[in-house]
Amino acid sequence: MALYEELLAAVKLFQSRHYFAADGVIGSATIAALNVPVEDRIDQIRVNLERARWLLHDLPRRFILVDIAGFQLALFRDGAPVWTTRVQVGKPFRKTPVFRSDIKYLVFNPTWTVPPGILTKDILPAVKRDAGYLSRKKLRVVDRHGKAIDPATVAWSRYPGSPFPYQLVQGPGPDNALGRVKFIFPNPHLVFLHDTPSRSLFDQPERAFSSGCIRVEKPLELAALLLQDSKDWNEARIDQVIESGETRTVFLPEPVPVLLLYWTIAVDDQGQVRFKKDFYDRDARVLKALNGQFRFRRRPIAGRSGL
Repeated sequence: MALYEELLAAVKLFQSRHYFAADGVIGSATIAALNVPVEDRIDQIRVNLERARWLLHDLPRRFILVDIAGFQLALFRDGAPVWTTRVQVGKPFRKTPVFRSDIKYLVFNPTWTVPPGILTKDILPAVKRDAGYLSRKKLRVVDRHGKAIDPATVAWSRYPGSPFPYQLVQGPGPDNALGRVKFIFPNPHLVFLHDTPSRSLFDQPERAFSSGCIRVEKPLELAALLLQDSKDWNEARIDQVIESGETRTVFLPEPVPVLLLYWTIAVDDQGQVRFKKDFYDRDARVLKALNGQFRFRRRPIAGRSGL
């Protein structure tokens, strides 16, 4: 019996170190992880050490880190995480990008203007299949001047084959795709943090469900933390604005850096290395470069061109 208990504990520990449900049941995912050669795990560590070399220097005193592969967001102060929450990230075919920016403002009770990619790939085909789609999703059709257009007057059968001349806008409210608050940081990817009505998805172990943006499980807590240095804002004030239903833009006292990073390993508080699934298949490219021939980067010589 003691041997069985030891084996069960070892399996559960292995599962937790690979972000599986630690139930002690040796299913297909656990077996696959057990069969990964140690050399591959060493390479995985090498890849992530290289990513650390790129990024983990000159970090600000306070910043937000989105761990894409770990489906988690953390607020850091003085080099240590002080608050964390679960997140949902982009689907494997709509990957959340890696970059750094600064959160400059947030919007309570936001409206949602459907982005071009989602409009073409998702919404327009859905409207063609189902005439009631727009009303169920509370989406309005507006022209470039913001004037409302009767959906019945739109020749939906022409799209997405032809350029769509209108915008689809969803008003604020609990069913809005962005939820009750969004956090804006300028970037060419049109990616940001936001609330979501899809609350049940946070209970899934792998949370790649969005179209690229980051859905935050506890967005109002994050808003309060970012605004805590402002004398005009506290949790009660935030709740008051949310209940009003009015769209409100609030600039932060100071921009807060945000880093969207992709790590496939982590080190826990006990110093144990934990391995994540490379669900975007990004490790192989870095490993190929690490294993390739080293070349010095050529620099131009002063006064000469073409080198």
